[in-house]
Amino acid sequence: MTQHKFKLKREDTVQIIAGKDKGKRGKILKILRDKDRVVVEGANIVKKAMKRKSQQDRGGIVELEAPIHISNVMIVCKKCGPTRIGYKLEGDAKVRVCKKCGEAL
Repeated sequence: MTQHKFKLKREDTVQIIAGKDKGKRGKILKILRDKDRVVVEGANIVKKAMKRKSQQDRGGIVELEAPIHISNVMIVCKKCGPTRIGYKLEGDAKVRVCKKCGEAL
């Protein structure tokens, strides 16, 4: 399976555009390149039964963020909200820019 390159990075603020959490915003915690998915903070919460691993560690039912397909999230521009990403060369640096207003992301 080939790994894809994404325009999104960790710590980017994104908005969910499809699914049960449509409209929610959060930061990207993790990118799973082999499965084309991202884990967004506070979104797509699922309950999972966890086994006790040590004496101090408590088992039971835990709520955690499940991965969402990358096509269901959009980066949020400070000026114009959810947008797509383009690239612009500034000197010798490649900068991500908002497709709507052209501001650097």
